[in-house]
Amino acid sequence: MNGALFLPALLCGIFCYLGAIETPWLFGMTGGFYIVGRPLVAGLLVGLAFGDVQAGVLCGLAVQAVFIANLSTGGATNSEITYAAYGGIGIALATTKDPAIAVTLAILIGQTFGLIFYNTRMAVYSYWNKRADDAASRIDTRGIYLNHVLYPQISTFFIRAVPIFILIFFGKGFVDMLINSVPAVVTDTISVLGGVLPALGIAMLMSIVIKEKVNLLFFFGGFVLMAFAGLNMIALVFIAALIAYIVYLSTGSTGGAVIEEEDEVI
Repeated sequence: MNGALFLPALLCGIFCYLGAIETPWLFGMTGGFYIVGRPLVAGLLVGLAFGDVQAGVLCGLAVQAVFIANLSTGGATNSEITYAAYGGIGIALATTKDPAIAVTLAILIGQTFGLIFYNTRMAVYSYWNKRADDAASRIDTRGIYLNHVLYPQISTFFIRAVPIFILIFFGKGFVDMLINSVPAVVTDTISVLGGVLPALGIAMLMSIVIKEKVNLLFFFGGFVLMAFAGLNMIALVFIAALIAYIVYLSTGSTGGAVIEEEDEVI
């Protein structure tokens, strides 16, 4: 146990709560789940909490790449991204500050403890929803507020902030012991796999976004410009936006011509 970790662990727990999909404090889902809950933003915030923004952003970037194609359908999800981000990046900054370790821990935490607490939260919410429904049937305004707003938020805070705080504050020693006790070949393998997983996330995103093989030309064109022309991401964004606009205009003209031809055939 390290007393210096108390404040960073506490801040990470609070950030994990603010990144929940049901917290209203940062303009609802817009500022909470879709901004604070993203691994890249989590890396920045955790880096600020630990006083090492560069290491935090690097870890956040690696974790974001892994989860960039993560999809949730209804109430089903294969990993809880907010637990994964703040738990994985937080414990990584408390130990090795290695992005590969952050990725490995984020996947482990998101797909185990994250899903357990995610489903626990939904079970607890069904209890509060029943009580709020009963209060509404009695026209009990105070009961509705307590069971629909206050108690669920308190439940969410304890389910999210407390586990992340405990994980970072008490988990550093365990992770250090684990890293120091296992053979070097195992840690090297974990580092290699952790470095490969972001590429897997990008590949999954490409399988969703790219609908035609010709679209791969734009991807490889951007890769070549970055790798060999030395352009940064901002320059690539402007070039990509210009190309997208040109393609949009050309596709729209072609679409109109096709419609006119089809009208003539009919």
